[in-house]
Amino acid sequence: MAEDSAQEKTEEPTARKLQKARDDGQVARSQELPGAAVMIGAVSTMVLMGGWLITGLVDVFKAGFVFDRKTLLSPDLLPLTFGSQAVHAYLVVVPVFIVTIVLAILASGATGGYLFSLKSIAPKASKINPMEGFKRMFGVKALVELTKALLKFTLVTGVLVLMINLNLEALVQIGRMPLEPALHAAGEMVVKSALYVTLSLIVIASIDVPWQKHEFMKRMRMTKQEIKDEYKDIEGRPEVKAQIRRRQREMSNQRMMANVKDADVVITNPEHFAVALAYDPTGDGAPTLVAKGADLIAASIREEAKTHGVHIFEAPPLARALYYTTEVDRTIPEGLYVAVAQVIAYVFSLGSVRPGKPGMARPNPEVPADMQFDEKGRLIVR
Repeated sequence: MAEDSAQEKTEEPTARKLQKARDDGQVARSQELPGAAVMIGAVSTMVLMGGWLITGLVDVFKAGFVFDRKTLLSPDLLPLTFGSQAVHAYLVVVPVFIVTIVLAILASGATGGYLFSLKSIAPKASKINPMEGFKRMFGVKALVELTKALLKFTLVTGVLVLMINLNLEALVQIGRMPLEPALHAAGEMVVKSALYVTLSLIVIASIDVPWQKHEFMKRMRMTKQEIKDEYKDIEGRPEVKAQIRRRQREMSNQRMMANVKDADVVITNPEHFAVALAYDPTGDGAPTLVAKGADLIAASIREEAKTHGVHIFEAPPLARALYYTTEVDRTIPEGLYVAVAQVIAYVFSLGSVRPGKPGMARPNPEVPADMQFDEKGRLIVR
């Protein structure tokens, strides 16, 4: 029972899951919104163009029933005449085409954004699977689509019947009018009625858009195990992370060892700890710890120091204090200024010793009580 519960898709989809679905061409789509936008845009354009559109269409129809004597006596001219009338008709309705195309593009991307993916049109076995087909035919989605179709039919029919009842007297009067005024009146009536009918499609679209978003997010839901697996894929398996950390430590140690040659002194424990310090006497800053290590790394630092002629100074308390209080590439703490200054001054004095002239006495640097550590990093309480 617990296993079944763990497999229930109760978790909201992650950003990675949504992006993967988008790459596969799966986004929330509403077919009702583009259809409503195109219909309303086309009819609204006809209403706004008003008499110009109707007059243009009337002229096209009139021209289609009128031929001059030259055209009638020369059948070869008929294709040219029909072509000219077709171009004229196209120029009349081209504004409607432009509006509908623009609205179709805008409305298509309003729900799930604009997306082009070849994966969405790739053949899939589930599309030809009879069982999947039956599920689509008799599932919840099919029921929703049937409900939308019935609601759309009811709304459109209701509005159409209402418009006929409101314009019934005008319809009767059209039959008594001359042809041209009758066409104008009928055109205006049809266009206005069509506008009200298409406006009813907004109701369907306003229901379908949030429903499609809800259904899409429901399909994208994940189980708790999927969340865990995705997290592992993102963060990496524990053994992979351990290997990455080990490699990072190796690279860090390599960079640190390269800095030992630039140090002025290496202070040791003498065996367990080693810290390398660099100091610029022309600058204002405090000495900087450029490398540190314990045990094997400490031994490597000592070997590197010997290779490059860097002086090694044994001062166990000071070495431990520097190791536990200072990170690599950081300046030493203020409490160790005096002790480190004594060591550096001594090391610098060794370079100026001349034969027959006594050098500076080797210092015994003292470490403040609050910075005295044992080999395990525990503060020594006296």
